[in-house]
Amino acid sequence: MERRPSLLVNIGQLLTMRTASGSQGPRRGSALPEIGILTDAAVLCDTGKIVSVGTTRDALKDPWIKKNKRRLLQIDCGSRVVLPGFVDSHTHPVFAATRLVDFEKRISGATYEEIAEAGGGIQSSLTAVRGAGKSQLSQNVLRALRTFAAHGTTTVEAKSGYGLSLKAELKSLEAIRSAAREWPGTVAPTLLGAHVVPPEFQGRTDDYVKLVCEEMIPRAAKRGLAASADVFCERGAFAEEQSLKILAAARSHGLSIRAHVSQLTRTSVERLLALQPLSLDHLDFVNDNDICLLAKTNTVATLVPGANYFLGLREYPPARKLIDGGAAVALATDYNPGTSPALSMSFVLSLACTQMKMTPAEAISAGTINGAWALGLGDCKGSIEPGKDADLAIFDVKDYREIAYWFGSNLCKQVIANGVPIAPAAD
Repeated sequence: MERRPSLLVNIGQLLTMRTASGSQGPRRGSALPEIGILTDAAVLCDTGKIVSVGTTRDALKDPWIKKNKRRLLQIDCGSRVVLPGFVDSHTHPVFAATRLVDFEKRISGATYEEIAEAGGGIQSSLTAVRGAGKSQLSQNVLRALRTFAAHGTTTVEAKSGYGLSLKAELKSLEAIRSAAREWPGTVAPTLLGAHVVPPEFQGRTDDYVKLVCEEMIPRAAKRGLAASADVFCERGAFAEEQSLKILAAARSHGLSIRAHVSQLTRTSVERLLALQPLSLDHLDFVNDNDICLLAKTNTVATLVPGANYFLGLREYPPARKLIDGGAAVALATDYNPGTSPALSMSFVLSLACTQMKMTPAEAISAGTINGAWALGLGDCKGSIEPGKDADLAIFDVKDYREIAYWFGSNLCKQVIANGVPIAPAAD
């Protein structure tokens, strides 16, 4: 993974994501569609960081660039669009098998909960992950990371959650760490031991919560395997009180926290927000009071419309109400084998525009800078500014709106992740 000084020139539209006010923190309201477009732009990167942003004309006259021309990797963008690498802030990449039986049952009319009650869903992934070796899981994660990059994503949150035992959850986190070492992008590992209650703990949910709080979280934190912890707060998974206990335990061990909430049924966000989570995810069933509470915090509402699409749901998360109510909104793929086997943030942007009525500019902000804040990485990811990490994606389009417009196509030509150019994907 060679990192050398790079100069991107002849950028037709550079989406810097800078706002007029220069304010910090997640974007919301009228600031969300501010994407800071520069035309005929250039970006200089060195030592994995963005050094300067300006016009191609000024860059080519710069004395330092002239002096170091032979050292520079010069990338002619051919008047294409360049934006920050996508930040996919909600994924589940550690699995060992697809869930094709679930897929067919759903087509036949079975609901998410009916499939789970019949032994499908998350439970069906458990056996495969427990039986898989760490090397196999790591290769699966690495394959996914490389595909994410081919679609323009340079930062990925990666959850465990399909092992649901101390041994299998730690193995899953180790697989994430191993894969991350082989990929030039950035991986934010998350412990999701509290995904659902495994079969051996059925009827003893509180005992499993104790295992998560007293063994999984301390071990993962001590070994530096996770940056954050997550919980599925939902009917059929973990009740609000149990979820609060798990998240409090994670915070006490120095982990950031996030939660799946209100995907199938509403849970008030008030007590969850009191713990200051980085993000609350799904949020299909929030009400006006929940939105008002979210708007008063820096907790990001991370929406995953790919799951709604794949589950065949008519309703999508209320993005417009959240945005208009002042909440900070991010978008993510929710990549997983059961409800969203999608690795393309461009497709998610298209869903956000067509099904949730976000504008293309709002969707791009939600998939870059707000995704970064949802991971606590807003100071170094999600925008193209001097001093930030050199994460950029080049799209073979003339207008940024085409990224969401041409759904079903991968128009990403090349990415640079932490200053490392990744070879363009084969056509």
